[in-house]
Amino acid sequence: MDTHPSHGLPFADRAQAGRRLAARLLELKLAPPITVLALPRGGVPVAAEVARALHAPLDLLLVRKIGMPGQRELAVAAVVDGDIEDQRQQALLENERRRAVYLRGRAPLPIEGRTAVVVDDGIATGTSMRAALKALRARHPARVVLAVPVAPADTLAALRGEVDQIVCLAQPALFRAVGEHYVEFDQVDDPGVLAALAAARGSAMG
Repeated sequence: MDTHPSHGLPFADRAQAGRRLAARLLELKLAPPITVLALPRGGVPVAAEVARALHAPLDLLLVRKIGMPGQRELAVAAVVDGDIEDQRQQALLENERRRAVYLRGRAPLPIEGRTAVVVDDGIATGTSMRAALKALRARHPARVVLAVPVAPADTLAALRGEVDQIVCLAQPALFRAVGEHYVEFDQVDDPGVLAALAAARGSAMG
């Protein structure tokens, strides 16, 4: 597990966190072919920087958090496309909306036999990420690397069995919410996701 203490916090924004994460991943010399997978929406700007640096295609892992009332960042369950952990129709409808808006009907990129680098802007409870990783395993990647800028140590330890390698830039001892470890942590809207995906596609083609 390639993790480090809390030096370098807070991150300026998601793009800076993505560039720092990409630099760490480049040092690992991951085995090609590589596909970078982002958890939208917040993970997309981070993953776009990673995909650009690795010259890898970027795709989405569509997970929808089901949060506690009044605590949106605290996930209590999650759904991944058709993989249902909690029968919440609203979450499933949002996944379908995101697939239509972000991917415009395009099928997910092939993962089988590839190194899958799963990126988010941070992890709090790990509920959404665990659901995403379980769904990803069913697509038979050769190797799964979880790469995030910030997460608590106990959450990473709980996810260790779901992945082959974890890269995390910072593990603060006091962790309440991902956004507390960024200077700028604005909500990522749909146009922001689409712009990041387009930039990553252009970089991969170039």
